[in-house]
Formats: sequence, C-alpha cells, structure tokens
Amino acid sequence: MLEPSAELMAEAVERRFHEGETEYWLPPLVLVDPRGPVGRIRSGDAVIFCCRRGEREIQLTQALTSRSFREFPRQLLDPLFFVPLTLYHPALRHLRPAFAPQDIPNTLGEVISRHGFTQLRVGEEEKYAHVTYFLSGGRAEPFPKEVDRRVPSFLKDPLRSLPMLTEALATEIASGKPQFAAVNVASGDILGHAASLEPKIECAEAVDRTLAQILDTVERTGYWTVITADHGLLEDAGASGGPPNSSHTTNPVPFLVIGPGGERPPVAQEGALADVAPTILDLFRVEKPADMTGRSLLRSANGRADRVLLVILDGWGLPSGANVNPIALAKTPLWDELSSGPRGALEASGEAVGLIPGRKGNSEAGHLNIGAGRVVAQDEVRIEDAMRKGVFTEAPPFLQAVDETRRRTGALHLIGLLSESSSHGSVEYVLQLLKLAHRENVPAYVHLITDGRSTVPGTAPDLLRRVGQEMARTGSGQVVTLIGRGFALDRGGDYAGKTQVAYKALVEGDGRQVLTRP
Repeated sequence: MLEPSAELMAEAVERRFHEGETEYWLPPLVLVDPRGPVGRIRSGDAVIFCCRRGEREIQLTQALTSRSFREFPRQLLDPLFFVPLTLYHPALRHLRPAFAPQDIPNTLGEVISRHGFTQLRVGEEEKYAHVTYFLSGGRAEPFPKEVDRRVPSFLKDPLRSLPMLTEALATEIASGKPQFAAVNVASGDILGHAASLEPKIECAEAVDRTLAQILDTVERTGYWTVITADHGLLEDAGASGGPPNSSHTTNPVPFLVIGPGGERPPVAQEGALADVAPTILDLFRVEKPADMTGRSLLRSANGRADRVLLVILDGWGLPSGANVNPIALAKTPLWDELSSGPRGALEASGEAVGLIPGRKGNSEAGHLNIGAGRVVAQDEVRIEDAMRKGVFTEAPPFLQAVDETRRRTGALHLIGLLSESSSHGSVEYVLQLLKLAHRENVPAYVHLITDGRSTVPGTAPDLLRRVGQEMARTGSGQVVTLIGRGFALDRGGDYAGKTQVAYKALVEGDGRQVLTRP
C-alpha cells in the first residue's frame, strides 16, 4: 500500500525529469485539490525543520520566522511555532532547537586571539560560514583583531570566484600582514558534485593555478603555509564505465607544510583533521590548551613562526582504489611538485571527525574539527543515538510543537530532506515525527526537499514511493510540497531568486500543481 500523495508526487517528478529538470534545481511541486493548494503553512500552525547542519537552513528559517525580514515581500506568519532540528545560527537562538548546540571552547581562533594575534578569514559566499562560523566552533562574531572577507559565489560558473578569492587574500596580506590567515578554496567541493568528468578536471587545474597564486602571494612575507582539505570528493569520479560519483567520499585528505623559504619540514604520515590546529599552534610556539586533544604533526624542530597561512582545499581528497581520479587526469604542475615532498594523510570522515562510523566527511564536520583541534561529536551522532534509544521524538521542543498544534487547532508541518545519506539530514526524521503526530492525533503535512547531491541522480521518485509506503503504515501525513535543494537550501544570499521560491511554495502554494485524484 502506498500513501496517495507520495505516488502523485513521484509521478510528477518523473514528468519533470522528462522535461529536463533535476533534483537539485527542481521547481516546486504543490499538491492541490478542488479547493486549492493543500497543506500550506498558516498562522497558528507549527513547523519542524528536519535538517541539521545550519548554513543551508538559515535563509528559509529567517523567511518563515523573522519579524524584521526585508529580503522580499512576505506575509508574517504570527503566531507560528517553529522548531529547528539544531541551532542554525546564533542569531536564531530565540528558536529553541530540538537538539541544542555543544559548547566548543578554546578553538584555534580563540587561542590565537587570546595571545593578541591578528587573524584573517577569507572565503566565497557559498562556503563563507565554514571558514568563519564553523572554523570558530559555532561562534558567529569575529574574535578581537579578526578580519573576515567574503567574495561572491557563481554557482553556474564556480571558477569565476577564484581570482576574486586570491585578490582578497593578497589585498589583506599587503595591507596588514595578519599573523594568522585562513582561506577556503571552495571550487573543488562545488564542481566535485558534477556528474560529468570534464568540469572536475577543469576545476582541479584551476585550483592548482589558484594555489600557485596564493603561494606566490605569501612568498617573501615570512608565512608558513599549511595546506589541507575538509573532506574528499574531487578525487573520485566513480568507477570507469560505471555510474559517476557526485557525492563526498571517505578518503583521507592531504596535509603538508611549506616554510617561508620553500622548505618542506617532515610531517607525520597519518593523522586526523583534529591535528591541524595543534600543528599551527606548534608553528607559533604557542602551547595548545588541554581541550585540544589533537597532536602536532610536525616531526622536526622549527623556529618560531611569525605568520601562518592555512589553505583549505575544499573537497580535495587523496584517492584510494581504482576509481577515476580527475585530479590525476588534470594538469596540476604545482600539486605534482608538492606531492613529491613530505606529505601526510588525514582522516576526514566517520568517527575521526565525530560522525557515525563509515559516514562520508562534510564541510561542517571538517571545519569544526580543523578549528577545534579535537574530535567534535556531530549533531548527526547525537540524533542517531536518540533514534537508536527510541527517544528521538521525545525531545521537548517536538512535544511542545504538538501541544501548540492542538491548542491552536492548527496543523503540524514537517520540512525535511528527501535523502537517506545527506549530511544535512535524513527523511527518517520526518517518518519518525509522523509517528508522533499519529500518536498524538494531530494533522501533519510533509514538505520534502529533493537532494541531488548526496543521492544518485534520478532516484527521487523511488525514494518518494518508499516514503509513501512508510507513511501508509504509520497512517499519518500527506506529501504536499516538493522542491529542489538549490532553492530551499540556498546559502549564497539569493533570497529573492531562490529562498522566495521556496517560501511562496510553502506558504502561498506557488508552483506546478499536482492534482489529487478523486
């Protein structure tokens, strides 16, 4: 047996695929009956946002909840009881998350600031939160003497951001020579998700040229340079002749150190991302705090560094196995030269970065571990532990959402990701909460976000049907909205062009109509 709305949505997605649409950029599909759109979010309702990371969830959360929202015209839903699965941003602390954030003291940025060092963070819009918020352990405000610079992202032509990134770094270094600088080169993660091989090869070559420019920028300025990555992706395009790989990997990432004169000190051959911060403090000859359980990877004594640059090559892993490696196929003269010298391999997935065993690495976990200098248990682990113990739906904010729904005679809305393996969440969270809705006898509507990153392209209809079967067994819920992750989970600041599309679908019913059957 299959819940009817799930089947209708699955059929609608299949039609959109035939028209050339994809999961990531799927325009909204809205369930309608003879009276109009079904299950829109209204004042007096409760919403649970079943995604867990943060940087991609902020804009839609603001649009639905902020009283001072000015990014596009919209109806203020008041009252609206809104529960984020985790804390998406300190500015949203007024919304009580189901799983409260951890306190991560004594991060690399905090220790450096406490010693009076100046510091710089540079990143493009798409990954800006990672090199600031996540690298600082969930702190949104810059530390004293910290300067943050962001440059635009161009998702249809990601390599356009690279010259802007190097220019921003060069300008800040020339003007102030910060004692610590961190730059995130995001292109490898953005284009690593492409299905075809050619853009990945082109990306590897562009990142190699960018790295050369960065090293040229800091040459003769006294900087020690530490190069690593946050997770693997670009190095694996899938097996030859098989389906392409467009998702993160469990591969280790590189780690190497370059002195101000080009010297390459020996480093440990193996380690984890938690070892990066202790290594940088070791270069500065600053004692690491007890909270940092990582270790320095330096294997020889060096003089005290006056300045250190951390370069994070987002999504640039070390290959394993016989899969096609776009980095190896690309012309990367600098990387080839660097790879011939002392280099370590850092674990960047699973338990090594606080994820569940075998889980692929992601940017949030990677940057948190890099900055914290310790293994940081990710929200996913805490949530999975609650699900394993059977107490996931007992989180007080969930129970309060049900109580508010009943008290206001409203409806419960569950916004979740149609994925079983994304670092942003799992559709299983939605299914568990539908059991709570059924038990408490409150009406529930499901708004699903198609993935297109962590799922195999084209599999959304099959997953929808599996979800529909579970919903039929539970006896609760209707799938009333389907929309691509590119719209609903934008993190590039395109409120009018992307977030507004999602808001209008959820609240006003704007989108391609999917008619209920008599």
